[in-house]
Amino acid sequence: VLAVTANKQQKKRFQIDVYVFVFQTPSAVQKIKQLLKDKPEHVGVKVGVRTRGCNGLSYTLEYTKSKGDSDEEVVQDGVRVFIEKKAQLTLLGTEMDYVEDKLSSEFVFNNPNIKGTCGCGESFNI
Repeated sequence: VLAVTANKQQKKRFQIDVYVFVFQTPSAVQKIKQLLKDKPEHVGVKVGVRTRGCNGLSYTLEYTKSKGDSDEEVVQDGVRVFIEKKAQLTLLGTEMDYVEDKLSSEFVFNNPNIKGTCGCGESFNI
């Protein structure tokens, strides 16, 4: 939720609800819990974006032992997900899912901010 004060004499104030950055499907929550069970030294996973691929950006997902100074933290059903500062606006409103089929299993990000993707699906642009 983005709020701006209406009174021009006051400084503009922005408030962002961190729970809109990334929300996880039950499948993603269960998979992260399962992965972290074998890694007691890690407190959660960190989501970010990197410049990569033919269309500009790509998601990163890694284990983390602590919250970074500028990370936003989202806790859902006991699972801690940290959003890197560089990725926070890019990931606003994104759903993180975990899908399995006969040939693959992967985390999938359903991001409403994406304007285009490459043909192989590895990178995107905003």
